[in-house]
Amino acid sequence: MTSPTDLTTAQPVEAGTDDTPQAPAAAAAGAPRAGGGGTWHALRRDAGAMLSLGYVVLVTLAAVLAPVLTAVSGWTPYAFDQSAIDPNLGGMPIGPWGGVSAEHWLGVEPGSGRDIFARIVYGARVSMAIALSATALTTVLGVSLGLVAGYFGGRVDLVISRVMDFLMAFPALIFMIAVLSALPASNRSALLVVVISVFGWPYLARIVRGQTMSLAQREFVEAARAAGAGGTRIVFREILPNLRSTIIVMATLAVPGYIGTEAGLSFLGVGVVPPAPSWGQMIAASVKWYAVDPAYFVFPGACLFLLVLSFTVLGDRLRAVVDAQEGR
Repeated sequence: MTSPTDLTTAQPVEAGTDDTPQAPAAAAAGAPRAGGGGTWHALRRDAGAMLSLGYVVLVTLAAVLAPVLTAVSGWTPYAFDQSAIDPNLGGMPIGPWGGVSAEHWLGVEPGSGRDIFARIVYGARVSMAIALSATALTTVLGVSLGLVAGYFGGRVDLVISRVMDFLMAFPALIFMIAVLSALPASNRSALLVVVISVFGWPYLARIVRGQTMSLAQREFVEAARAAGAGGTRIVFREILPNLRSTIIVMATLAVPGYIGTEAGLSFLGVGVVPPAPSWGQMIAASVKWYAVDPAYFVFPGACLFLLVLSFTVLGDRLRAVVDAQEGR
């Protein structure tokens, strides 16, 4: 599973520390934060970021509109078309490039005749749903535990830090394969989200913890304490808003890792359960046909590669922009 890279410590916009009677209330209310207009303007000038964002949006729309797209194409991901394969050749698709035609836009699966386009768009729905759900759960766990460990310190920090060290040193892939193999196939998508998140949150939590420890010593936090603000208010009103850019960048960088993890587990046979479509599952099934029908491997493989690449490039560009802005 891909480990997100560390980021430069965020530089917060500090609250005023004026000694007038109104200063404590202003400090407790939190410092104003800059909007994201500058970040978006910088990304718009980056061709790589825009191309990556365009492909991510395209795949997202395909996943959301999968029922509509398959209705237009005329094939569901589970329908068999025996007329599109040649039984005398072991089920090879009829026609060039794996049976690509006006009826089957990306050809058909060898042996079964299922429409590859329909399975790819529904596979995008599965991959995106699992990756985004795992990212959301990982972000909630990582940010919450990182804030608690970094701000309160002491034994709380010791316990959370030791758990993070253990999970980060644990052979996650082997454990995932063992657990998913032993658990029932029902609700496999939900199990994938939980298992991926269990091993994913420490990477974000460690970064949030370090930045929280730094921010907790800043003047605007001291002013909030002097105004009588409690720990919970300081964490959520003063520290958390200053971690917003870091959290967004880390979440963007985590998505491609989780897409790859889901595809890898499905490739190994412990991920999404057939006949539900999955890109990793399709790539695994294409191995034995690669020599005679390379198109069956190329189409889902290209979709997976481009999606992971697009999220990675977008995350790197976003991180570079945020670092440059915070450096100023």
